[in-house]
Amino acid sequence: MSNLAVTKSERAALIRLYLGRGVLAVAWAAVFATAHETLDALAVGLLVAYPLIDAVSSLIDYKATDAGPDRRVTACNATLSTLAAVAAGTAAIAGGVAAILATFGAWAVLSGAAQVAVGLYRRGPELGRQWPMLIAGGLSFLVGLFYIGQSLGGAPSLDVLSVYATGGGVFFIVQAGLLAWKGRSTSLVTG
Repeated sequence: MSNLAVTKSERAALIRLYLGRGVLAVAWAAVFATAHETLDALAVGLLVAYPLIDAVSSLIDYKATDAGPDRRVTACNATLSTLAAVAAGTAAIAGGVAAILATFGAWAVLSGAAQVAVGLYRRGPELGRQWPMLIAGGLSFLVGLFYIGQSLGGAPSLDVLSVYATGGGVFFIVQAGLLAWKGRSTSLVTG
């Protein structure tokens, strides 16, 4: 999709992906906000599920993307998010709140950098310049550093993860909306 010519089906696939990813993130945040007080099976399952949502989204994006640097970064992010899911589950079972926060922080830093890279590759006008994705990726990177720092402090809290997921979800939904709007005002290659 990094080519200048973007088909209607490519744009539609990206809109569905971003919208679905955004809605899932907001829904996850709503459930996690009420379920994380104790690290029971539901909370641990949710901690594992969130990076897996990103991994599956990255794999869907990978399959829909033509060969190029954004496809390689997307594949790397899918692998990274899968590893983050395993690490989050391990941290929840064996390490507690500080370990979970550090794990999510490291994942947020790396996946945020990947999101910025993909956004830069897709900066062309035919894909809406990717401002929401660039902002979300940059914020993810910075918030991840904050989480790592907070995990080293005296009172780490998982409350911040719902805010993180909500913010990311909103940026994905906004990007889907911008792509849909841009698709109405841009002539596309038939496809």
